[in-house]
Amino acid sequence: MTATQPIAVVGTGTGVGKTVITAGLTRLLREACHDARAIKPAQTGHPPDDDAEFVATACDDPDAATCPRYLEPALAPRVAAEVADESLSYETIRAACEREIDATAVPIIEGIGGLRVPLAGDHEVIDLVADLEAAAVVVTRSGLGTLNHTALSIDALEARGIDIVGIVCNEYAGETVAERTNPAELERMTGYAVETVPPLADGGTADPRTMAIGVGEALLPAFRELLPVETN
Repeated sequence: MTATQPIAVVGTGTGVGKTVITAGLTRLLREACHDARAIKPAQTGHPPDDDAEFVATACDDPDAATCPRYLEPALAPRVAAEVADESLSYETIRAACEREIDATAVPIIEGIGGLRVPLAGDHEVIDLVADLEAAAVVVTRSGLGTLNHTALSIDALEARGIDIVGIVCNEYAGETVAERTNPAELERMTGYAVETVPPLADGGTADPRTMAIGVGEALLPAFRELLPVETN
């Protein structure tokens, strides 16, 4: 059923906003009448963390996101499974993702932490992105320090031959010189398009629907056109 190359929303680290961007992209594409579905390969820190539930809520549809494996410790998946004394197979995770990809016209895979996070066995998140032949949207912080983290992440993706859609500087407020100059500098350093998404939590409340809509409004048409799917 897959009609397009999978999209992988990956991050330069933990807490950069991958879930919000995933929710925004999923909702945006579903509103454009595409069968888009988010896939979280594994969720740690559950409960309370549940990124698939966040995306589903943002899209007003429980079928808008799925996660095949949950682990309680808030650690890298491989480490979380070890601490919890549970088995975690890379082959099983990959197979689950491939089944969901085959059943979805526009699959969107949300990464776990950064690209080098241990996933299962000797495999890392970047291995899964490469094996699923996904095109990466790189989510990064907007402020001081993001140039190095982002450039290294881009280097890692390029070294594996992974297609890169572009970069999203999340929670961009433009309040510092670093923030205001980082987007252009990242474009110069990497050669990829850079988009900015403003802080979206309304009064500190992270309402999934409001945040997803905000992401969709922030992504300019030129950036949307870089996605491996036609948007209306």
